[in-house]
Amino acid sequence: MFALQPEMKVFSGPAHRELAERICKYIGVPLGRATINSFPDGETYVRIEENIRGRDIFIVQPTSPPTNEHLMELLIMVDAARRASADRITAVIPFFGYARQDRKDQPRVPITAKLVANLLLASGVNRILTMDLHAQQVQGFFDIPVDHLYSLPVLVRYLRKKLTGDTVVVSPDLGGLKMASAYADALGASLAIVAKERKSATETEALYLIGEVEGKDILLVDDLTETAGTLTSAAELMKKHGAQKIYAGVSHAVLVDVAIPRLQKSKIEELITTNSTPVRPVEGFKTTVLCISELLGEGMKRIHNDESVSSLFKIDKESNGKTG
Repeated sequence: MFALQPEMKVFSGPAHRELAERICKYIGVPLGRATINSFPDGETYVRIEENIRGRDIFIVQPTSPPTNEHLMELLIMVDAARRASADRITAVIPFFGYARQDRKDQPRVPITAKLVANLLLASGVNRILTMDLHAQQVQGFFDIPVDHLYSLPVLVRYLRKKLTGDTVVVSPDLGGLKMASAYADALGASLAIVAKERKSATETEALYLIGEVEGKDILLVDDLTETAGTLTSAAELMKKHGAQKIYAGVSHAVLVDVAIPRLQKSKIEELITTNSTPVRPVEGFKTTVLCISELLGEGMKRIHNDESVSSLFKIDKESNGKTG
């Protein structure tokens, strides 16, 4: 006899309920009922309001700002699901915070990405579904399966319609070269690189350019923008080298306060990003937010049905270009 497939249930933390609702609409399942609020002293309270015994549980919660609060909510939701006898728990983390703290680059500093991986495992997570990690080697910090998706197919669909002139894809730093190369291949564009110097956590300076951008439209690509310092500094350098229109394509737009005036004053005409986190509106500056609910929903369906998630990339490569 064949065992019946456990029923799929999707729950959302408070970080991005709208995205979870869109995912559920694509999958065709209702969003699970759960209560998440705070006690007067700030401690998080979670109660799952329906039976999940033996179910295949997916909890959607990007660890976007306030990062620690959203991470703690996710851990407590996972623990509640584990103690309610869920069959399997997949943490769906479209934006994985702390991924940049993936190595000891100074004396006496932590590797916080590994710590967060340990916390998720200890809470009871059986599997991780995430998108565009800052460093792909973070997958190796987990002792459980990690399905790593790419937003490139979603962005490329829009960019192919937008970029009709002679375009150069530019990596605003050396670390983003692989991602920029994938975009250049998908768009049939040439490639350039900016070398930068980080002066502080919020200040960067673009030093020099490798490649030819004069008279070309520019697509700056990065996995994450937070202060917008790297992007705006690179855009300034592009203009000095004779670039025409400058666009920025970013997987995760976690825009903090300092980013808003920088974007408003920048040489960037449009920021194209995804709804992996809630995106702050920037008055007087064009921001296009593309939905990743179908991408994540398809990944969740394939995990639930024990199907290949890597085959999702093959389909996207045929229709939308490389996925990184």
